[in-house]
Amino acid sequence: MAVKEISIPDIGEFKDVPILEILVSQGDTVEKEQPLITLESDKATMEIPASDAGIVQTIQVNVGDKVSNGAVILTMEVTEGDTVQTSTPSEPATPVQAVAPPPLNLAPASSPTASIMNEMRRPKNLPPPPVEPVKPQGYEKPYAGPAVRQLSRELGVDLLQVKGSGRNNRILKDDVRGFVKQVMTEGVAPSMAFTGSGTGIPDIPEIDFTPFGEIETRPLSRIKKLSGAHLHRSWLNIPHVTQFDEADISELETFRKDLAAEAQKRDVKITLLTFLLKASAAALREFPDFNASLDSSKENLIVKKYCHIGVAVDTKNGLVVPVIRDVDKKGLFEIAANLGELSQKAREGKLSPAEMQGGCFTITSLGGIGGTAFTPVINAPEVAILGVSRSKMQPVYQAGEFVPRLMLPLSLSYDHRVIDGAAAVRFTQYLSFILSDVRRLLL
Repeated sequence: MAVKEISIPDIGEFKDVPILEILVSQGDTVEKEQPLITLESDKATMEIPASDAGIVQTIQVNVGDKVSNGAVILTMEVTEGDTVQTSTPSEPATPVQAVAPPPLNLAPASSPTASIMNEMRRPKNLPPPPVEPVKPQGYEKPYAGPAVRQLSRELGVDLLQVKGSGRNNRILKDDVRGFVKQVMTEGVAPSMAFTGSGTGIPDIPEIDFTPFGEIETRPLSRIKKLSGAHLHRSWLNIPHVTQFDEADISELETFRKDLAAEAQKRDVKITLLTFLLKASAAALREFPDFNASLDSSKENLIVKKYCHIGVAVDTKNGLVVPVIRDVDKKGLFEIAANLGELSQKAREGKLSPAEMQGGCFTITSLGGIGGTAFTPVINAPEVAILGVSRSKMQPVYQAGEFVPRLMLPLSLSYDHRVIDGAAAVRFTQYLSFILSDVRRLLL
């Protein structure tokens, strides 16, 4: 027997991921690959398996601790016969705890910077506004890092008046800059009743619904909370426009059914989404501005030479977006296999952070449920997202007569800072052109 430290394996670029639950106890006998703890990243839960079989000696972490790559979670007496690399005795790893923000250290009111800011806040040709006491609304200590506090001291900003837009209302540098910008343009400090960094958007007032009837309060899942904040940021920061179109997929559907037998032999399922992924890769190659992102200055476009496409998957805890890599380099059966594997992992909550990163473009399909059209929200920092609704037979006028054709509704939302309406129409028309005859994918 040998004692071994079990650590967090490589979970991608994610850091400080909270522990949702600990699945073993001291003295438990575990098998190799048996889940030890469950982590909850921004968009999915992950189980960390045992690298060896053995007996749990000590557990080094607690529920709620935040861990990163390499953090020790427990020690285990490894069963003989397993190939292990024992560690030398050392002190137990200290659980990673969320660090409380340090006390606020504001610049003195008499400092030169504060005086300059006070002068900038006063509108010209008007008497100074009455000074009202700050009501922090539960904020006794603003949640901000040392760099943000240093910036606030340099600019003479009272962090108690700044609304944080980061996780857990953490104040970011952009929040401080937005506060200063609003002070300079409006001459008054934004109220704590407003959300965001100088957005001027008031919160919806809280209402007591109990006088109207019986209610039940259900907490949102962590995935919905985090994805909701991401979608809200995208909606506020990106000028969305949606282009609606439709594609004739009559021949495509016939071809898809013809592939069913071959797909069954390969143990995969060829769906319409498989063709949409391949056709979208062709369209992104034809229109590279759609396969791009704005840089932080919003003055340059980062055009990507790779083609990774995300697919929105509906799970019991909310939407997650696994990313299928190098779609442009894969055939239909390989894409179908990747899609089936990632969709299953998404529904089981077993997606790794790496499997949800690096997307260039996103497809979200409601065709299996219904609907005729919708306006999908762009998955920033991408610049476009394709929504697909349910296909249906429609009369289409061809060669002097109406004929029944299977038509697929398309809804393309795009970032109007990068893409104009003419480019969006050309993109959906090209996509329709490819889907109407998939042989064109070979050209």
